[in-house]
Amino acid sequence: MKSALILIDIQNDYFPGGAMELTGMTQAAAQAQKVLTACRQARRPIFHIQHLALGPDAAFFRPHTVGVEIHASLRPLPGEALIQKHYPNAFRETGLLEALNNAGAEEVIICGAMSHMCIDATTRAAFDFGFRNTVIHDACATRDLVFEGLTIPAAQVHGAFMAALGMRYARVMSLEDCLSGL
Repeated sequence: MKSALILIDIQNDYFPGGAMELTGMTQAAAQAQKVLTACRQARRPIFHIQHLALGPDAAFFRPHTVGVEIHASLRPLPGEALIQKHYPNAFRETGLLEALNNAGAEEVIICGAMSHMCIDATTRAAFDFGFRNTVIHDACATRDLVFEGLTIPAAQVHGAFMAALGMRYARVMSLEDCLSGL
């Protein structure tokens, strides 16, 4: 089964000092970099996804800022696709589906940010399009959320979303398990 790597929103604004710092983003990016290196060596198709906020009141990922740029540790090489999006689902109003189909991908390996938004939305959409999905849980990051006055720690947010995706939408695994399968 031909697999492709999708790296979602590993952008400067999510790192320490960025406009929307995530819990564990530096560690998740380091893990994503290892997946990227393995996929480059295996000559797998690679798709870098970059979110661009369009609203005038956007707090992060604003066009023409340093924060919107792909982090230096995971920048695309020549020949690797860079797909820009404006919604959590990386397939919505982008060329991702066509690009994956043109690459002959049957499986997608997904990592990046945020676990509860773009990772979730893109994984579910990929499943609906018929792809077999693998989500590398330790190469994803998120943040604390608040619901009805209750703060839900990032680790619990991440765990809940990984558990939900793992029930039907994806094989959720560690980097180590993923690399052993490449």
